[in-house]
Amino acid sequence: MESISSQPTNVIRFPGARSSANPRRDQKSLMDAVYAAGSLPIEAGDRATKAMATRLTIFGFVVIDEMRDDGTVRRLRPSEAFHASTDWPWRVSKPSGRYRVDDGYPDTDREMFAALNA
Repeated sequence: MESISSQPTNVIRFPGARSSANPRRDQKSLMDAVYAAGSLPIEAGDRATKAMATRLTIFGFVVIDEMRDDGTVRRLRPSEAFHASTDWPWRVSKPSGRYRVDDGYPDTDREMFAALNA
């Protein structure tokens, strides 16, 4: 006997096998690779991976550091990462703490992280 659900569904399965996960192709694989390794370098001209990393940093899943030629590293805010150029390579890392607010953020951005009473 076959059981048929009376609930309608809006999930459509596309034919064919799903391609294997690749950190350079989808956000979940990128985040998994960063969390497994601790950090992941991204080449300066890799726009697709930088766009995925930017989306992950907006939600706080990763942090992005811009690596300069002189060896200095600068943490990028999500808004900076969104508008960043392909001049410098990045290092994408997992955040050091879940609710940590970096001292490098300007006071105007700190209010985004303030706890609000319900």
